[in-house]
Amino acid sequence: MSEITVEVKAKKYIVKTDRRYTKTDEWAKLEEGNKVREGITDFAQKELKDIVGIELPEVGKEVKKGESIGVIESVKATADLYAAVSGKIVEVNERLLEEPELLNKDPYGEGWIVVIEMSDPKEYEELLTPEQYVEHLKKH
Repeated sequence: MSEITVEVKAKKYIVKTDRRYTKTDEWAKLEEGNKVREGITDFAQKELKDIVGIELPEVGKEVKKGESIGVIESVKATADLYAAVSGKIVEVNERLLEEPELLNKDPYGEGWIVVIEMSDPKEYEELLTPEQYVEHLKKH
């Protein structure tokens, strides 16, 4: 799994090259069966600092791309989590309820948040490529 390291305002952020990104700093990784695993980016978790809680959406909920599907709480702020694609939530990472710090420790791995079964696979292709997301970060 390769990655790009980007420096913005003297801070370094990791962008994985095996997934797509949103302008609201979520990542989406394509999986089997028309599913997308989603989480927050390295940039998002560093901006939030120490994450202390999360509100997860319910399994079975139908979501629309760009709609708020949860809330991440940190010592600094609360932030909405937005759906990267439209579809049905088929899995949530309940471990985060007990260990929200996984979002800080491993945002691209153990800190994944939801799995969405896409209703429109074209939406995944419309997400930012890793290179486009790097350019997006540089504008912050």
